[in-house]
Amino acid sequence: MTRLPFNPALEGLAVYQPGRPIEEVARELGLPADDIIKLASNENPLGPSPAALAAMEKTLKTLHLYPDGNAYYLKRALAARLALDPRQVILGNGSNEIIEFIGHALLEPGAEVVVSQYCFLVYPIITQLFKGKLVTVPARNFGHDLEAMRRAITAQTRVIFVASPNNPTGTVVPSKEIEEFIDAVPPEILVAIDEAYVEFLEQPADLLPRLRAGRQANLLLMRTFSKIYGLAGLRLGYGMGHADLIAALEKVRQPFNTNALVQAGAIAALGDTEHIQRTRQNNAAGLRFYEEGFRRLKLEWVPSSANFILVRVGDGSRICAALQEQGVIVRPMGAYALPEWIRISIGTPAENQRCLAVLQRVLTA
Repeated sequence: MTRLPFNPALEGLAVYQPGRPIEEVARELGLPADDIIKLASNENPLGPSPAALAAMEKTLKTLHLYPDGNAYYLKRALAARLALDPRQVILGNGSNEIIEFIGHALLEPGAEVVVSQYCFLVYPIITQLFKGKLVTVPARNFGHDLEAMRRAITAQTRVIFVASPNNPTGTVVPSKEIEEFIDAVPPEILVAIDEAYVEFLEQPADLLPRLRAGRQANLLLMRTFSKIYGLAGLRLGYGMGHADLIAALEKVRQPFNTNALVQAGAIAALGDTEHIQRTRQNNAAGLRFYEEGFRRLKLEWVPSSANFILVRVGDGSRICAALQEQGVIVRPMGAYALPEWIRISIGTPAENQRCLAVLQRVLTA
């Protein structure tokens, strides 16, 4: 059989493994899907905004038409909310696609990408796909050591990724530190700040004034509608930067990469402040619940500023499998070089109570 000449970059390229879907676990274990709860992918347990659902329902009758390829109204709604020019906003099929845009636009063989230990797995995958060199800086208390990351910069550095709050650790970078770090990075290096969980912070670092001033050409902020807005199933992320940077990224964006349903739903979700506030309140209460439970069970955990929490349980894969057998899906952390840990997404109060009760039974079995 003829062997196809695959891209050499694919050799050894890791395949991203998302949290297991309920239907897959139900089929594998023979469990009723309705009896399974999923706390593995940092989704919004309250679901989408009711306003978003209503807006999307109105769009169903026109799904035979292509969506607006430039997402005119959504871009302007976002720009108005952020006090930016629409030319400073780019949309992606989830924020993962924004990360891929960075690879297309800035990476070439040998280009260096600086990340922190325990970083989001898509950063290394994209780096390898474009034949770049990943430079991993040891974490500090499970979070970013920005001073060490700055020292890791070389003449070959093209991109630095910083996630705050960070996935999978939930750690956050203090505002002053991130501001000083951005100022210290040479202007020819892109600083990509992943803010997928920023809406869960009470006082996040506000980096938007740098973009409004139009002088920070090497800064890209990335956010998503998958988390606090509850639209993970429709995939919508967005990037914010200097107009020249966004124009370059637009050149590698595929046409129609954001569908009509999510464009309509996202505009409505932006205005549903009640849903956002309820989500924040549920998340804060859930984090307190798990911290109290872990303290009672004498488990080590990493204090989280996101909508998930990292806890040390021994053999993470075994514990995840045992939880799964009882209808609770969480995330093992072996792929992040944290084999003794699991990550639990914050659910509803009932889901959190069930998860902790099952975890206690599994750990004491």
